[in-house]
Amino acid sequence: MKELLRTTDPTIVAFATAMLDGEGIETFELDVNMSILDGSIGILPRRLMVRDGDLDEALKVMRDHDIDLGK
Repeated sequence: MKELLRTTDPTIVAFATAMLDGEGIETFELDVNMSILDGSIGILPRRLMVRDGDLDEALKVMRDHDIDLGK
């Protein structure tokens, strides 16, 4: 798995996931439950992961939709 996206904005993660799902690219979200530790104030970023072989296509989808990768 490779990190595609890192953000504190859950709406960006949801939008990116929807765009990637539409292209048949599976995603896995890390750090979802970290909000328990940061008290739901959104200071800890979430990471969106894709398979190694899907990374190039996923990056193209992100660029096509102007999604900031937050890296």
